[in-house]
Amino acid sequence: MRTIPRHQCMIYQGSAATTLPGLAATLAEKLMAKKRCLFLNSPPVIGWMQKCLAGAGVDVPGETAKGALVLSSDQGHLSGGRFDTDRMLSLLGEMVDTARADGFAGLWAAGDMTWEFGAERDFDKLLDYEQKLERLFARKPGVEGICLYHVDTVPAGAIQSALQTHRAVYINETLSRVSPWYVDPFCGGLAPDIPDAEVGRMLARDSGAGI
Repeated sequence: MRTIPRHQCMIYQGSAATTLPGLAATLAEKLMAKKRCLFLNSPPVIGWMQKCLAGAGVDVPGETAKGALVLSSDQGHLSGGRFDTDRMLSLLGEMVDTARADGFAGLWAAGDMTWEFGAERDFDKLLDYEQKLERLFARKPGVEGICLYHVDTVPAGAIQSALQTHRAVYINETLSRVSPWYVDPFCGGLAPDIPDAEVGRMLARDSGAGI
């Protein structure tokens, strides 16, 4: 049985609400595993997630009160309204250390990339950020998570970067797929362009083997 990579991406179309039940189920499992869980997204999506978590049997107020669950739309990681790669990575590193210090097994985090990048949406910074984030995961074994990519709100190049910088694509709470285009950031270089048809096949939810 293969180990599921700790750093995954999820690429989806349409309403975010369609993805939330599966994410809520995954988050509930991480809470059971004594992980502190952080979910970053817009205020409406945070509201939907609260309902999905309650439907999954999570005591949202209780888990929030004890610091196990953090649902946030805060964009304090932005610097002057702009996404700062090093600032974001520093904050995540501190969150992992704090979670461990507070007695949790580690940190599980999921965030919408469009929301994280703020109004500026300078996705030219994306590849560098994801490569450095992969290195952070290598240094911090206590962190795991999912980067959310909404096809309707990110440029096409961002999807290619996502598939090149994550070892696996999260499909739902029971299925992930290894990305054949992943490039190890410690080795350098970039994979060739990914045909649209191949991306579609990879992201199909109803066929193929998972991990």
